[in-house]
Amino acid sequence: MTDTFGTDRTRAAVLAAWTASTARFREDANAEEDFALGGYRDRLIVELAQNAADAALRAGVPGVLRLTLRDDVLTAANTGAPLDATGVEGLSTLRVSGKRDEAGAAGRFGVGFAAVVSVCDEPSIGSRETGAARWSRAETAAVVASVPELAAELGSRGGHVPLLRLPFEAEPLDVPEGFDTLVRLPLRDAASVAAVRRMLAETSPALLLGMPALTSIEIDLDGSERRVTADGWQLVSESGEFAPDEVAALFADRPTEERARPYWSLRWAVRVADTEPAPLPAGVPPVVHAPTPSDEPLDLPALLIASFPMATDRRHVAKGPLTDFLVERAADAYVRLLGELPRTPKLLDLVPALMGKGELDARIRRAILQRLPATPLLPALSAPAPAVQTPSFAEAEVYEPDAEWQVEHPAREPHEDGWLVAGQEAAVVAGSGDLLAAIADFVPGLLPAGWPARHPAMASLGVRRVELAEVVDLLSGEAVEAREPSWWRSLYEVLPADDPESLGALPVPLADGRLVRGPRGTLILDLGGTRLASARDGLDLTPLGLRIVHPDAAHAALLRLGAAEATPRTILEDPITKAAVAQSLDSADSEPVAKAVLSLVEAASLVPGEAPWLAELALRGSDGDLYAAGELMLADGALAGLLEPDTHLGVVAPELVETYGSRVLEAVGVLDGFAVAHDSDVLLDHDDCDHDLDGEDDWLDHVLDLLPELDLPPVVPDFAAVRDLELVADWPAALALLTRPPLRAALHPLRVEGVEVPSYTAWWLANHPVLDGRRPRELRLPGADPLLQGLYGDAPGGLDPVALGMLGVRTTLAELLAGHGGPEELLDLMADESIEVDRAQLRALWIALAAVEPARVAPPSRVRAVLGGDIVVAAADDAVVVEAPDLLQLVTDRPLVLAPYDLAESLSELLDLPLAGELAQGEVTSGGETRPVPPEVRSLLPTAPETYVEHEKLLVDGVACTWRFFEGSVHCTGLDGLARGLAWATGQWNDRLAVAALLHDPTAVPLLLAEADLS
Repeated sequence: MTDTFGTDRTRAAVLAAWTASTARFREDANAEEDFALGGYRDRLIVELAQNAADAALRAGVPGVLRLTLRDDVLTAANTGAPLDATGVEGLSTLRVSGKRDEAGAAGRFGVGFAAVVSVCDEPSIGSRETGAARWSRAETAAVVASVPELAAELGSRGGHVPLLRLPFEAEPLDVPEGFDTLVRLPLRDAASVAAVRRMLAETSPALLLGMPALTSIEIDLDGSERRVTADGWQLVSESGEFAPDEVAALFADRPTEERARPYWSLRWAVRVADTEPAPLPAGVPPVVHAPTPSDEPLDLPALLIASFPMATDRRHVAKGPLTDFLVERAADAYVRLLGELPRTPKLLDLVPALMGKGELDARIRRAILQRLPATPLLPALSAPAPAVQTPSFAEAEVYEPDAEWQVEHPAREPHEDGWLVAGQEAAVVAGSGDLLAAIADFVPGLLPAGWPARHPAMASLGVRRVELAEVVDLLSGEAVEAREPSWWRSLYEVLPADDPESLGALPVPLADGRLVRGPRGTLILDLGGTRLASARDGLDLTPLGLRIVHPDAAHAALLRLGAAEATPRTILEDPITKAAVAQSLDSADSEPVAKAVLSLVEAASLVPGEAPWLAELALRGSDGDLYAAGELMLADGALAGLLEPDTHLGVVAPELVETYGSRVLEAVGVLDGFAVAHDSDVLLDHDDCDHDLDGEDDWLDHVLDLLPELDLPPVVPDFAAVRDLELVADWPAALALLTRPPLRAALHPLRVEGVEVPSYTAWWLANHPVLDGRRPRELRLPGADPLLQGLYGDAPGGLDPVALGMLGVRTTLAELLAGHGGPEELLDLMADESIEVDRAQLRALWIALAAVEPARVAPPSRVRAVLGGDIVVAAADDAVVVEAPDLLQLVTDRPLVLAPYDLAESLSELLDLPLAGELAQGEVTSGGETRPVPPEVRSLLPTAPETYVEHEKLLVDGVACTWRFFEGSVHCTGLDGLARGLAWATGQWNDRLAVAALLHDPTAVPLLLAEADLS
């Protein structure tokens, strides 16, 4: 075995130093232990990679490291410069590196190899060309124990020795083919094996990024292989050498070994996937690498490898001017890195937030954020706004206290691939690409689509977020005045549909050349073009003053924002059109308005009455004067032949009929037949219900009389009334029109608050002589209820019974009495001496009247009654209502109101007439003899009394009578009187004649019973 590297001399020198000073031995042992258990305890793989990178750098070859773990032995084979004596010396010393003059070397402190001590007691290293060296804890301990001066110290340390201070010669190692050097590490125990396995699993591309000389790391873990490379990363590197004055300023607080290496370097690396920045892989620790991983957190999606000065623990960056310098350089390089990455929205993920996870992290972030807002990084669809500066007075050549001026710097030219702007020059609008392309000319520095407006990085970069409402405000001035209507349509095409509030002030070009703010109130000509295209040629809507959208700008988006589709109907319903119609009669030139409106009505196919407000349209009459359309008639129309001459209505000009036809003129209110006033939700009071109808106030009073008392005026939902009835001269022809649809509908009664009341039209007709000179309510239907015979005349023929009924012609007694005022009207007719009423009819009328509520009738002054067998009309003061047949004999000298006795009280109350019992006491004043009632009577009257009182001459109130039922007894003077008294007493008045016959001939009982059975 040849001692190629002079390990004997090294051991002798170290032992001599230890022997001369046991403190030196103790210092070396403590230092190695500190490094192995402290700063380098988990850095084994990092330090092996670092040595491999430095070997490749010295040899100028691509560095490859193969790490193999088998049978609890870790080997590390690498390419590059072989092991030499200087290298062995460096590995066997602490804090003395043999690489201090090698620019770019990863190892620079001379302590990295101490990491092997944490897992191994017998490390060895060898190169194929130069030989091998080894270290041994056991052999070192034996050598130290053999030196008397050190034996006691070794004992006090429990046998612990500095493993790496004494190298030994070694047999050549079996270096794998293709590699130059091999490190062999038999692992100490299971814990060491587990630690190494973990470190191998955590090995990531970060190692290679921090050591450019190392191209790949091959890992063989018990036969399972993987290869680690640094592919797919975007890199930016900076480096330099300090001048002597810079070394003096920046390294004043650094050790001599570091001052001897006046170099600096840094590298930023960002993972790139599919040409876009991506997050750091899971295996890459988010820490600062200096150049190996430190414990300084760096919470950025990028890897920083920089030659930061390290504290004595080799795990944290030392504070000081050198660190300050490198922080600034790192910020510069990071900004350059962002500038070299693809300009996609993913770039925003690399913009740091302000808060960091550590002091160094925060300092780097602040430095980056100071630079980013002014750095052109973002692509833009439009040029940035010109930079404007206001110089201070100090910059003026002549001091002028009142001077104010601005200097505008021209905008820079675009790059080959478009505009590139700084964040503080940029603006972002949330919207589609088509929208942004449309508005780019109005928003300086506008970012393309896909750049999220609410990304936190936007605020860090100083990007101005422009809301859609602001964009709408920017669409003003000279920039838009020259825009063609088709350009506006293309803008509407790409506007978002979910934010109508922001688009409320959107400019809209009109057909008359104006540009107005806000779609609401504008009209879009029918997008299909079919309706208005069918109107006659030369249609000019300008006289109406409408805000019609230019046809080339029309788009459905405007409808969503409040515009209305300008079909002929919507144009007619527009408030501006209605105002033009209302003012047309007072207009200096009403003809263009009339022409436009009539053309629209024609195109809209309006029917008469559909738009009643059109009746105010000014039209020319045949006499040359202007009339409201509702006051004109068609010359050959039905109405013109019905009216009296010289009415206020005119005849429409024949040229209008020729041009537009009668259908269009009727639709605007020109009268062919009767005009109908239509209204809705009409309040039935004299202020609101005013339709300029003849007798409308009287009708209203009549209706209100029919209704119960209400706190508020009632409402009629749908009101329709025929106009101009008072102008009719030819009533037969007029009634033929009024009783046919559609005018017939105006005759139907209204239902108000649950009460049926007559319509205005029906009420007016019922109260005017329209049927052969007589009012309809004075007539009855021919062949109708015979009880009305003689009371009403027969209505003329020619109209159907239902129509006559709606006009007020009487149909039945029941309908008459149910109607308002019907009972009083019947009483008045019955009191008319010119009208003949027979006795049967009179009795039926009184029966019907008895069912009427007295509150509906004012007591009459004269009544139809019976006096001495004759039907007469008598003063009500003389008449009496008979409620019992035995009282008839006492009031024969008075007019009698006769009806079934059970209705007497109702009639008395209805007519306010006395009952017979109220005028006569009915007291029996004569004497008689009590006799038994013949038993055969009970066959007809089962409840007949046992006895009766027979009088030779019965006197009641001094008047001779045939019978009286008084105080529970029947008084009579003969068999007929007895029969009547018994029938009344038992409540079987209708059987009185049968009882009389029985009393006269008792043998007739079987026959009488049989007849009773048949009744």
